[in-house]
Amino acid sequence: MSEHALERQQVIRRARSEVFAFFADARNLEALTPPWLRFGLTGAGTVEMGAGTLIAYRMRVHGIPVRWLTRIEQWQPESVFVDRQLRGPYRLWHHTHSFQQHAEGTLMVDRVRYVLPLGPLGELAHLAFVRRDLRKIFDYRREAVKRLLG
Repeated sequence: MSEHALERQQVIRRARSEVFAFFADARNLEALTPPWLRFGLTGAGTVEMGAGTLIAYRMRVHGIPVRWLTRIEQWQPESVFVDRQLRGPYRLWHHTHSFQQHAEGTLMVDRVRYVLPLGPLGELAHLAFVRRDLRKIFDYRREAVKRLLG
């Protein structure tokens, strides 16, 4: 069982407070997620973000319905927040979103640590498609951020 990592950095030409507020609004996840995943939040109403917040959503991965539940483990407004999967397709999913002042606006960094289930079969899946899929998802996210935040 190997731990894998994915990191993406992006400079956004907006104030850190504005960028953080955008990413801290769970409703924006749909706009940042590729349409082929058919992503959607489950549950009613607005999600009030902070340490301990639970976020439930659903999607389709290669046509298979997946329900996912994450909890915000760390919350430092305008600096960082961390979500960890409680229920979903990974054995471990730990996603750190950090926001730093930058000469051109805000440097936003996504760091994901993840472990697949099923031991050797999970590792084969990682090599066959999971790594590629995650890169495509975060590439889409980068382009969506450019489109939505400039």
